[in-house]
Amino acid sequence: MEQTILHKLHEIEKMQNIHILLAVESGSRAWGFASPDSDYDVRFIYVRPKEGYLCLEKIRDVIEYPIHNLLDINGWDLKKTLQLLYKSNPTVFEWFSSPIVYIETEFAQKCKNSIQEYFSVKRSLYHYVSMAQKHYAAYLNQDMVTVKKYFYALRPVLACRWILDYGTPPPMSFSELMEAELPQTLYTEVTKLLELKMNAPEIQKIAKVNRIHVYLDTSIQEIKHILQSLHDAKHVDWKKLNALFLQAL
Repeated sequence: MEQTILHKLHEIEKMQNIHILLAVESGSRAWGFASPDSDYDVRFIYVRPKEGYLCLEKIRDVIEYPIHNLLDINGWDLKKTLQLLYKSNPTVFEWFSSPIVYIETEFAQKCKNSIQEYFSVKRSLYHYVSMAQKHYAAYLNQDMVTVKKYFYALRPVLACRWILDYGTPPPMSFSELMEAELPQTLYTEVTKLLELKMNAPEIQKIAKVNRIHVYLDTSIQEIKHILQSLHDAKHVDWKKLNALFLQAL
């Protein structure tokens, strides 16, 4: 599949007249709990020829393709990516820390070495706790729940715990988050769920696990309470990001 993905990415470069700076896996395969029928969530950062940034008409800064043969591929323009990085968008940090890399340029490595100073504890906590609450409310309040939805709530909660403990972007690996942040009292149950998730279809449902529900509900409320009194005093400027953008052009 890797060769298929690389072929598609190079095809996109030619069709769109772009240069891909970084292409990675961003979904369950990168998180370490893919099901046998999971999609490949390929995400990339690209740059256009400089004329594309100097024209009067607005050019779309996202390239998206419909899911086909388990391939879910889309990318962000470098300008959009750096603007989101300035705002400490957690998705950007995840792309740069993905363990599955399809394309990486020297420029992407330079970006990776510079992004830490743009990390915001408060903005990242807000992103992950909102994600956890959304999935908890939408998918985990029935007697029978889809297994993968547990991980779509557990992972952002554990990511919040990591941020509060270390003040750094959380790792992509769910197993690493488990080892560092999951209470030992839940370890056996979550490990069983993880094995089921990785060996069953995406739509597999089970009876809800009450102890995990209590943990999620308690954690979400606790993190939201912490956010109310958390101040984000970090100030950064555009200088490095502007330099990176001009260098890419």
